[in-house]
Amino acid sequence: MTRALLVEQIKKKQSFLCVGLDVDLDKIPQHLLTLEDPIFEFNKQIIDATHHLTVAYKPNIAFYEAYGIKGWKALEKTNSYLNNNYPEIFTIADAKRGDIGNTSTRYAKAFFEDLDFDSITVAPYMGSDSVEPFLAFENKFTIMLALTSNIGGLDFQTLKIENEALYKHVLKKSLSWKNSDQLMYVVGATRPEYFSEIRKIVPNHFLLVPGVGAQGGSLSEVCKYGLNEDIGLLVNSTRGIIYASQGKDFALKAQEKAQELQQEMKEYF
Repeated sequence: MTRALLVEQIKKKQSFLCVGLDVDLDKIPQHLLTLEDPIFEFNKQIIDATHHLTVAYKPNIAFYEAYGIKGWKALEKTNSYLNNNYPEIFTIADAKRGDIGNTSTRYAKAFFEDLDFDSITVAPYMGSDSVEPFLAFENKFTIMLALTSNIGGLDFQTLKIENEALYKHVLKKSLSWKNSDQLMYVVGATRPEYFSEIRKIVPNHFLLVPGVGAQGGSLSEVCKYGLNEDIGLLVNSTRGIIYASQGKDFALKAQEKAQELQQEMKEYF
């Protein structure tokens, strides 16, 4: 997918909502557990109920790896279902990969070619040669961790180096990498006060923003400091949408929660 197509969808739907598909078999409705592939069936019903309200879906790969081969098959079926039925939707493999160059190339092939995701999250700790292999794929995006929403994120990310926070060094350095226009960045919604500083460094790049909803992040605060002329945000909500109900009405309740967020987002168009 190109950036232009993503922006087109955002404006058309008046939404910059990303729905996380983190499937936990202990939390999904019990009636689905009798089916051959409860993970895929859960995802399918969530997608069908919310696709008109969202512009992206983000499966967290750990939630599929945890179930072995069955989990991987469900992941493959989920992304194929999205690509075949809702090709306008931006897909994110939340894998947080990052390794030496040859290994990163293999990760990129797995998620960009075999599974055909539009993007993948990566950790930049190992530097340019661990990230650039992902950036070599045309019309694919690499979403780099910048300032995360977890408590431990502040252990390193805001440490001062030459009187400047480490996350700023990482952002600035990444702009010098080959095909850096294909970068997006993860910035947690629980850190809204940092968005204005981040926008000074990457004014035009998209930011993937987890932490709105169950983690306590504020959509209005994120928008106040993070919006750009193309919106430039993909705001993720997971638990607050997909686990809004554990009954047979789970898809309808997910739709209602997604619509609440979309209506809030509509105010920014």
